[in-house]
Amino acid sequence: MELPTAQRTGAGAGRREDLAVEAEALAGDKKKAKNEGRTIVFIDESGLSQRPHRCRTWAPRGQTPVLQYHFNWKTLSAMAGVTWWNFYFRLYPGTIRSPQVIHFLGHLLRHLRGKLLIVWDGLQSHRSRMIWDFVRQQRGRLWLEFLPAYAPELNPVEYLWAHWKHHELPNFCPDSYGELSYHARRALRRMRRRPMLVCAFWQQAELFPL
Repeated sequence: MELPTAQRTGAGAGRREDLAVEAEALAGDKKKAKNEGRTIVFIDESGLSQRPHRCRTWAPRGQTPVLQYHFNWKTLSAMAGVTWWNFYFRLYPGTIRSPQVIHFLGHLLRHLRGKLLIVWDGLQSHRSRMIWDFVRQQRGRLWLEFLPAYAPELNPVEYLWAHWKHHELPNFCPDSYGELSYHARRALRRMRRRPMLVCAFWQQAELFPL
């Protein structure tokens, strides 16, 4: 009889320590997109409220900046899809669920020609029966792939949201929900006019080195 030997522990799934995680997870997606002539679209969701996204800023010495805002939990949700040179977005009141996801996918199909390869996380609303029924109705125009659960930093849209909140709307204190929606949409439109900014999101995700 032989004593059982413990299997060697696998390397951690840390994104920065092991770039093979990205290669294994997305190399097949890239190959499929190339072979079938599909446009790769990374999708993700985020949200804002009337409470500001607080960031460090400048102020006279001894005068700590004070933010006065409405302690309002009402949420403005955003959904965006990033392609190589551009991104598409939609804003929704409240939480994004399957109907809103389908609405956004339809928006992409109207603005992007040909077949699409959608890459997103494993959120429940992305895996619902309603979503799969909609995908089947498109007769091959949509193909869904899911990111690993341990690697959200593989998604370029994560960096889009970071720029949106940290650089376009830092410390922003809207007086109303309408003002929040107006400035959030205006900021995203400003970002769309900067193709190199979109390329920087891809570069940060280390998917397509420039």
